[in-house]
Amino acid sequence: MTAGRRLWVARPADLHDVAIIGGGSAGLSAATTLARSLRSVVVIDGGEPRNAPADGAHNVLGQEGISPLELLARGRDEVRGYGGEVRSDTVVDARRDGDRFALTLASGGTVRARRLLLATGLVDELPDIPGVAELWGHDALHCPYCHGYEARGSRIVVLATSPMSAHQALLFAQLSDDVTLVAHAADALAEQDRANLAAAGVPVIDTSAERLRVRDEGGSARLDGVELADGTVLKADAVVVAPRFVVRGDLYERLGGTLAQTPMGGVIETGLMGATAIPGVWAAGNNTTLNAVVTVAMGEGVSAGAAINADLVMADLLLGKTVEHSR
Repeated sequence: MTAGRRLWVARPADLHDVAIIGGGSAGLSAATTLARSLRSVVVIDGGEPRNAPADGAHNVLGQEGISPLELLARGRDEVRGYGGEVRSDTVVDARRDGDRFALTLASGGTVRARRLLLATGLVDELPDIPGVAELWGHDALHCPYCHGYEARGSRIVVLATSPMSAHQALLFAQLSDDVTLVAHAADALAEQDRANLAAAGVPVIDTSAERLRVRDEGGSARLDGVELADGTVLKADAVVVAPRFVVRGDLYERLGGTLAQTPMGGVIETGLMGATAIPGVWAAGNNTTLNAVVTVAMGEGVSAGAAINADLVMADLLLGKTVEHSR
């Protein structure tokens, strides 16, 4: 081994240094970090980004309001530009194979890698109220930091479906003086919640929502109002709901991991820089941090990518010493 030169150890041609499952903000950021460190990296993505329905991604420095799909398209181009590989496919099974991992693809192929990053994200399980799914990501919102500015000063109705709903209403009340909370779920509000809402000037209507009224506007579905169980219709420009966050954690569980339970849902628990309890497996993005916005997921991806590269550096060093010793 020559000083100052990278250590090259012969490996099978079909063995990647790192396989990343999930090509969202976290996965692509990790892939770019690894590819820039000259690692053989493959991203496998099923093409179902969580924020696809949204018109724009916000709080993305230098890319404010960019289409989420355009942002990911640019990210894929950057990964490929550094020599990384991006595959449009779905991983249906993952298992350890000695000191590496084998991933079975829906297309029937197999990907093998020395290290694995799970950037699988989560699914928003929406309240079963007619109209919510149709308007999701446009006039039906949940995050004041993702879409709140666009709803500023408008008529906002918050549908209380979980203990988080009162907190949502208080945050949106910072953006508009016309916020009303509908206590859709009878147990969603505690007495302290009601006191806080009253102090903030947010009226509470103790009934359930029957449906969201939807109108067609130039071929697009738009919110026309919130119809309550008693027939009352609240005029609204935006409706706020609290989805249930369901992490895509099945592959982690197949590898022997267990999701950690939090008040907001199960997550892949990670330590420093995304390391999981399973040796050789890292995780980043919404499957570890349920409330991570785009830029937070990006940061987690970069950190995990750097940690994986450092881990491989030490593994290569050890392997190189073993090879030299055996000669």
